[in-house]
Amino acid sequence: MILDLDIGNTLSKWRLKDADSSEIRSRGAVWTREEWKPGSDIPDLDVVETVRISSVARRSVLAQTESLLKDRVRSVHVARSCHEALGVTNGYHEPGRLGVDRWMGVLAGYQLAGASCTVDCGSAITIDFVLPGGRHLGGYILPGLRLMKESLKLGTRNVAIDPDSEADELLAPGRRTVEAVNHGIYMAAVSAVNRIYSEVCDREGVALPMLVTGGDARVVSRGIRVPHAIWPDMVYAGLEACFPLTAAERAGKMAGAPVPPAPVALEKIRAGLAFSMLL
Repeated sequence: MILDLDIGNTLSKWRLKDADSSEIRSRGAVWTREEWKPGSDIPDLDVVETVRISSVARRSVLAQTESLLKDRVRSVHVARSCHEALGVTNGYHEPGRLGVDRWMGVLAGYQLAGASCTVDCGSAITIDFVLPGGRHLGGYILPGLRLMKESLKLGTRNVAIDPDSEADELLAPGRRTVEAVNHGIYMAAVSAVNRIYSEVCDREGVALPMLVTGGDARVVSRGIRVPHAIWPDMVYAGLEACFPLTAAERAGKMAGAPVPPAPVALEKIRAGLAFSMLL
């Protein structure tokens, strides 16, 4: 079995994959910690041969994780941001400082669709762009929905936005404080994603397919005005592309990959942007 770990600052996700069939056997999530309990926090390591890790947590968390695994499994692969990989050139002045989860998403997006805009809706909302030919422009980091809510300190942090709500409902004025907070942060998030996408496509002269991932992808997706696809396993797909272990992965097949969305015409993006500037 292959254990994939996506270790975040607060929440860590894991996925157990069959090395022979490439089928996903199980998955889960736990709060990030420095000491994992196999069989409880993560699967029993007796069934795991190889581990692939993407981590943006503290260095001590990664060090403790590697220490736990090194004597228990056959091999451990740790993803790191670098200057170039899989045809993509990192746009950061210091490539190693790009969050590795963003780097995995960028690489997965490029393998799937070529040039793309990747949006990760987690604790933070990150937006990255890769042009045809593999040049990563860099990206944007915004507070995520929960972080924005917590910053208001109104006691509404535990009142989640219903992911089944229609976008028009979430964009309407709230008639209670909880609604006003939820609708306000939702408006801020989706407006930023829509505007940033349009501005960058206009400036670079290319319409890019958009891929969305992260815990809040489903709800943010409802307010995105351009064609896009939700890809929950995008970070895992980056690990698959960097460290292909199964026959399917070596053939370039990434688990859960969506059909790349066809972007709208650049002229339509520019027309919408021009109209918004008149308001």
